[in-house]
Amino acid sequence: MTLVEEAVFKGARKTRACEVIGVSIRTLQRWVDSDTGAISEDMRNSSDRPTPHNKLSDEERQTILNICNSPEFANCPPNLIVPSLADQGTYIASEATFYRVLREHNQLASRSRAKAKGCYKRPRAQKATAPNQVWSWDISYLPSVIKGNHYYLYMITDIFSRKIVGTDVFEQELGEHAAELLQRAVWSEKCVTSQVVLHSDNGAPMRSFTLLAKMQDLGIISSYSRPRVSNDNPYSESLFKTVKYHPTWPVAGFSSLDDARAWVAEFTHWYNREHKHSGIKYVTPQQRHNGEDIEILVQRKQVYRQAQLTSPERWSRQTRDWNYISEVFLNPEKKAA
Repeated sequence: MTLVEEAVFKGARKTRACEVIGVSIRTLQRWVDSDTGAISEDMRNSSDRPTPHNKLSDEERQTILNICNSPEFANCPPNLIVPSLADQGTYIASEATFYRVLREHNQLASRSRAKAKGCYKRPRAQKATAPNQVWSWDISYLPSVIKGNHYYLYMITDIFSRKIVGTDVFEQELGEHAAELLQRAVWSEKCVTSQVVLHSDNGAPMRSFTLLAKMQDLGIISSYSRPRVSNDNPYSESLFKTVKYHPTWPVAGFSSLDDARAWVAEFTHWYNREHKHSGIKYVTPQQRHNGEDIEILVQRKQVYRQAQLTSPERWSRQTRDWNYISEVFLNPEKKAA
């Protein structure tokens, strides 16, 4: 009571103070006499809690366990056991009671041969401090002029520089195509022995044995998103949005595979060498990939500093942040509140 009163006096909410010490605010109110304000004894441990009249006996509980573990029902959940018993003219207890008894005896795990629903952990955080350390890749649709027909855009991007290090368009989603593209990208970047981390989602081409074998040959380390969680692969998702919102994007679709490949080649050249990316302080991915952004950002900082000295009345705060981004994270660990 003293701790709660001190917390409330210092501005804390009484409900929150009760949560911290593990006592319900209703319990706190029952301790205090509404007329005199006197504090009564804690009666929680000595209160009389009569046994429910409908409580199962030990024999009935054992009967439920015996039935659930019998060869006939060993692989069945309670929602199948209870109706089956009813068909035999037997009623022991409700489904909820069956579930409760099994839960108390740690027998409520997957009772069938079906694979239990997985609990997928957040992907391991990846950090890149230089190019060709962590790559991200994915596959997206490219529409054709024929309704219902489309092509598949494969793209590999470096998360540190945002450079597209490998891209191609195919008519199918195949691990062979992905392996071919990955090999070209690794050879182009000359990083065969660099232990590059390649992050992707869980699609069939990403998990194919052909691609996994090629990754092993090239010394590539695999990393995967959780199933149906697009936020685990944000760099590729963002890149595909940039692709499909580009002003030259053919809304009517591509007329052929060669047409799609030609457009993607032009986009890649623009993205890598002309597009000033907001995520890397508005330098091009190629400039950051080559390390040229360090000098560019230093020059920008000097320009802004000189402008501030020339007209200080126009600056109410510090100049724009043009500091170099030295670390880039993929799926970073969430900081505790």
